[in-house]
Amino acid sequence: MTPTTARLAFAFALLGLGASLTATYTHYQLLANPGYLSFCDVSATISCSQVYSSRFGSVAGVPVALFGAIFFVFALLLAVAALTASREVQESVAGYLFAASTIGLSVVIYLGYASFAVLHQVCLVCLTTYAAVIGLFLVSGAASSIPMLSLPRRVASDLRKLAASPLALALAALFVGGAATTLAFFPREASSVVAGTEAAAPADAEAQQNAQFEQWYNAQLRVPLVVPTEGAKVLVVKFNDYQCPACAQSHKEYEPVLAKYEASQPGAVRVVMKDFPLESECNSNMGTTLHAAACEAAVAVRLAREKKLAEPLETWLYSNQPAMTPAAVRQQVRQLAQVANFDERYPITLEQVKADIAYGRQLGVRSTPTFFINGVKIEGALPAALFDQAIAYELKRVASQ
Repeated sequence: MTPTTARLAFAFALLGLGASLTATYTHYQLLANPGYLSFCDVSATISCSQVYSSRFGSVAGVPVALFGAIFFVFALLLAVAALTASREVQESVAGYLFAASTIGLSVVIYLGYASFAVLHQVCLVCLTTYAAVIGLFLVSGAASSIPMLSLPRRVASDLRKLAASPLALALAALFVGGAATTLAFFPREASSVVAGTEAAAPADAEAQQNAQFEQWYNAQLRVPLVVPTEGAKVLVVKFNDYQCPACAQSHKEYEPVLAKYEASQPGAVRVVMKDFPLESECNSNMGTTLHAAACEAAVAVRLAREKKLAEPLETWLYSNQPAMTPAAVRQQVRQLAQVANFDERYPITLEQVKADIAYGRQLGVRSTPTFFINGVKIEGALPAALFDQAIAYELKRVASQ
């Protein structure tokens, strides 16, 4: 491997590492705050957040981007070895890098297919990592001059050389230890952190977890609302976007929680939906449109609600977010809610949506979903268990007053 090709490999690995770290940071923010908006969420179809939040964005709860970062660090170390090691090791390095990038190429082909063909989403940061892997594959493939079948035999010899170099041994130990530690301690999706509070805890620590959550919950901003409670003890106001994945997820996860309270204490908990579409057509606070059919969806649900047919339409909207278009919303509101005059009523009803958005701005709403539980502001969606706990806490608090 010549110095020129080694430098090219180093540059591609550095580019890929930067993109992977950016993706990992974004994924972490999505775990900590489901309403987080990434700089690369450009539109409904160009959205890193929707790709990272999909089933293809993680493996066993660990972001794919984190595995990518580890891969590119490994590639960086190999590129450095190609620049500094002996000639014999340099020949092996090209083979190692070609073998690793071949595996990496197969992974990015799969992820690219999932993104474009299954999710119908484009992730700009992901495209950067794809380009970096392809670059490494081409550079290392052109530089490799040894039979690939000889690599297993060379590994043992090269490991002995690595063990004889204190610096190389230290770098290898740091890489292995750092990768293992990062994978072990990076927050999993099933145990993501909400403002420093764990979403779940072992049974023997339930009391402590409850106390920690209540401490965090009481520290949140509580604001007065001008939404009638209609006799309910707990008022839950949700600022919602029907094309927002986190809104759909919270809708699905909270349904059994709300059903439980309605069965045990009818009328004690009231949920009020407020519209906050992340689309510049009706939300002038948006610099760019993230969800191109969100305004139409909000109007459609309002019109369907008049006919008491909002539930099937909401189910369709939440289930078809990636492929949702204004035309599709118009078609579904006709079929599912028998609304024949959507276009005629759209301008006037859109003003009602804008009124919700204006109210949301007064309350400091910046993203969706944003909840107010008896006025306590929660940005993003709490895990269902903590949402349940918040309602139980509010019921107890109101009863003690």
